[in-house]
Amino acid sequence: MRPHITDPHQRLQNALDTLDATFAPLSDLPFTVGGCTYCYAESDLQVLAGPVHLVPEDLIPHVAHEATNHWDDFPGLYRRLTPRIVRALTEGRLLHDMVASRYLAAGWRDWPASERAALEEVWQAWWRSALHMHPGTTARTTTRIIDVLETLAVTTGTLKPWLAVWAETRTDAADRHLEDALDTWLIEDDIADLQLGFYDEVYAAPELLRWLCSLERGRVGATQLREIERIVLG
Repeated sequence: MRPHITDPHQRLQNALDTLDATFAPLSDLPFTVGGCTYCYAESDLQVLAGPVHLVPEDLIPHVAHEATNHWDDFPGLYRRLTPRIVRALTEGRLLHDMVASRYLAAGWRDWPASERAALEEVWQAWWRSALHMHPGTTARTTTRIIDVLETLAVTTGTLKPWLAVWAETRTDAADRHLEDALDTWLIEDDIADLQLGFYDEVYAAPELLRWLCSLERGRVGATQLREIERIVLG
């Protein structure tokens, strides 16, 4: 039995390593990449069909963000490159909402059970790691907590489990993330009509507002709470 990992950052690294190992056999299977030769050179298509670890770093964002109709077998290509795409995603190097929508298009929930489980563990570990670090920074980027939440809500189709974890995570980092999120939702976004995903796949407003009103007293600042209550009461 593997020991329980209590360090959320180490859990994320372990989950990413497991993802690499789980998807590694796909890299060894014969695969032909057909795609838009106006946007991609034949050499790009050849390297994408080869060992996944040899795909150049600068090609990963192009594939991760590209429209699905640019590829003859978009689901197959996205599945093969998942370890590279997801690692870049958790490091804040990709457009989170677009990648989340692409995973829906790739049908990841219909992939083999071992692959789904490895991805689900990354989602869980990434969320907990993000909640324990404020600001959410890596060596290269800063990732907002609302971007992580949007990715997870869209890929899994639900906010509920992610909000539950946030509610039970009583750390200074998690509370500061909540304050930052509310600053965005209440000022930059219309929380009363908030939709998540590149194609607005998740209508988040009702569930999010109910959750905010259910949090322990003092978790949300007085000014922000008054604004939330004003929105809820109409």
